[in-house]
Amino acid sequence: MTFAATVITLYPEMFPGPLGVSLAGRALERGDWNLQTVQLRDFATDRHRTVDDTPAGGGAGMVLKADVLAAAVDSVGSDRPVLAMTPRGRPLDQARVRSLAAGPGVAILCGRFEGFDERLFEARPHIEQVSLGDIVLSGGEPAALALLDACIRLLPGVMGAPLSGAEESFEDGLLEYPQFTRPQEWEGRTIPEVLRSGDHAKIAAWRKARSEHDTRLRRPDLWERHSGARVQPASGARHETKETDQ
Repeated sequence: MTFAATVITLYPEMFPGPLGVSLAGRALERGDWNLQTVQLRDFATDRHRTVDDTPAGGGAGMVLKADVLAAAVDSVGSDRPVLAMTPRGRPLDQARVRSLAAGPGVAILCGRFEGFDERLFEARPHIEQVSLGDIVLSGGEPAALALLDACIRLLPGVMGAPLSGAEESFEDGLLEYPQFTRPQEWEGRTIPEVLRSGDHAKIAAWRKARSEHDTRLRRPDLWERHSGARVQPASGARHETKETDQ
């Protein structure tokens, strides 16, 4: 089954972009996934192809129009999940990415300006509002690229080693353990002795302990969900920024 990706955007020229190279690019050439872009302006009804208007109640910026958005969303059908990239949405996680990758594909609606007219989501409740994270982006396109990359790499045959997608950050609710490679010594720093021991049980135990330690230190929110224990965040461990447009 080919993973079908559709992106509704004002900037279709941004795709496939980085998804046209490396693992994702080779998978696209093989037909493991396909990509369609939909120009949002094609669904405007006036001669100026207007897709936005001023915010009701006043304020800066422009808001994407519900009628244009709905027509574009309706054009892609309902056989796949439809995700709208917006900072008002639920943060994406690896579990949701894995479930999307296991399905027939996804349609992604990219936000711009001050975002979407809220009536779109009231009228089309099947649209899932998601956020890439608590960061500031100029539009939903970079977030859509990141989401698609996260899905594509999980498709069968895209990554060389099956375990490449399993032993990673977030797959078991923790951050991944630190990695090392040759040379054995670099600038006076050596690879931990246990990783050079050849004792697979000790290596597994060390990796598990480091994964738990680093998660507890750097992402107390993840550790709390994983262990059920509340942890006081370390100073400077993680900083949040205000969400705006995606």
